[in-house]
Amino acid sequence: MKRNSQQVTGVTLVLVMTTLAATVVTACAPAGGESSASSSPDRRGVDAPPQVRRPPPGKAWVIFGADTVVAELARTPDERAEGLMYRDEVPDGTGMLFVFDDSQIRSFWMANTYVPLDIAYMDSSYRVVDIVQMEPLVTDGYPSSAPAMFALEVRQGWFGEHGITEGATAQVVLGPQLKR
Repeated sequence: MKRNSQQVTGVTLVLVMTTLAATVVTACAPAGGESSASSSPDRRGVDAPPQVRRPPPGKAWVIFGADTVVAELARTPDERAEGLMYRDEVPDGTGMLFVFDDSQIRSFWMANTYVPLDIAYMDSSYRVVDIVQMEPLVTDGYPSSAPAMFALEVRQGWFGEHGITEGATAQVVLGPQLKR
C-alpha cells in the first residue's frame, strides 16, 4: 500500500497531539496518583473548586476586617424576643445577629438579660449606623438613631476594643438555613 506525504503528516500530527494531551493530564494530576477528596468533576469533567467553608447551621460569621463574631441567628419573632436573655455570659467573639425583613428604627431592651451588652444597629448593607451600650435588666428601650435591618449584640466593650465604630461595614457569612 502506498502512502502519500499528507497521510504521514496527518498521522504524525495525531500522535503528537495525543502525546501532548497525555502530558498535560499527567502534569495536572495530584502527586502520587492521589485523588482530590475536596473537589469533584462538574458536568464538563473539570475539577470544581473546593467547597466553601461556612458557619454551622443557625449561626453567622460577622466579619469586621480581621475581627470576627460567631453569632447565633435570631430570625423569627420568637427568637428575636428571647435574644440573649437568661445567659450568664457571652464569651468573647460571640454574640447574636438579629435579622429583620425591613429597615426601620429598632429598639431593644434588656429584660431578663444578665450580661452587659453592646448592640450595633446595621442597615441593609451591613453598615453600622449606631452602637449603643446596654445595661443588664433595664426594661427601657435602647433605640437606634437610624433605620436598621440587622442588629448585632456582643459583650459590652467588644466593639470599642476592636476599633469598630459607626460607619464600619461588616461582611456577613450565613450558615445553612435550618428548616422550620
